Amino acid sequence: MININKIIFFVIILFFSFTKINAEIKDSLFATVDNKAITHSDIIKEIKIILILNGQTFSEQRREELEKIAIQTTLKRTIKQIEIDKYKSLEVNQNDLIKELEKISSNLEMDLDTLKSVFAANGIDFSDIEKQFETELLWNSLIFEIYKNRLIINVDEIEEELKSLEKKKKVKEYLLSEIIIKSVAKELLKQKIEEIKNQIETTGFENVAINQSISETSIKGGNLGWINENVITDEFKSKIINTPIGEVSDPIFLPTGILFLKVREVRELEQFQNLEQAKNQLVNAEKTKLLNMHSLSHYDKLRRSVSINYFE
Repeated sequence: MININKIIFFVIILFFSFTKINAEIKDSLFATVDNKAITHSDIIKEIKIILILNGQTFSEQRREELEKIAIQTTLKRTIKQIEIDKYKSLEVNQNDLIKELEKISSNLEMDLDTLKSVFAANGIDFSDIEKQFETELLWNSLIFEIYKNRLIINVDEIEEELKSLEKKKKVKEYLLSEIIIKSVAKELLKQKIEEIKNQIETTGFENVAINQSISETSIKGGNLGWINENVITDEFKSKIINTPIGEVSDPIFLPTGILFLKVREVRELEQFQNLEQAKNQLVNAEKTKLLNMHSLSHYDKLRRSVSINYFE
């Protein structure tokens, strides 16, 4: 059930905090990314969106941190949009857009209409939110089109996994969040891991995800939602199983970085009997993992190729 009092309190705090900020900062040019302009009001709007999507309120103590995060996410989305604009054939699937928006509102324990009201109360047109999600969906479509021929799935491993599923009557699902940080030199690895762990301890997993993670989930505090154990690789599963609820896993080393998983909740469901459905889930999960790897790599190349100019 939606906690209306909590929502009203959240909206009032956020609204008045940003009334003060908007009075202090003029809407002048902040930066250009190639030929696209970013204004100071774009950064302010991004801070509001980040706070709302993560159910947080503004505090003056976090202002510098929030500005830094907002700049990073705005630049990243702009760079993606520049690349997307080169491919005129890309189109957004409206059903996918609605699903993403409903997923976000559900994570915040409210319906979509209430979420729209929260944004409206904070001076944000909901079409701006839709555009942000459209950019992410188009980016995912673009990455698939570019790299679909490189999505090589090990069919034998999938078949082995299916054999083990046939014996199960129940299956677990995990509510997970993630942080992915860039790889570092071997001699700096231990220091970096300890640094991330300390930051999680002092500021919270979600804040570190927003501020440090290179994953697409960073703007949502790293939230991955409910993940069925059938689509989790053995390496990941062993880490998750040994991580108590509410705690963070040992680091998992990926080709694109270092992954930390937070196990927020666990539930048990009846195992589905349709093995073809199970196979499709396993294949899709493997494809998603490969596409995420290509997405990070592709963005990294684009970031180095664009011209970014900042203005006082």
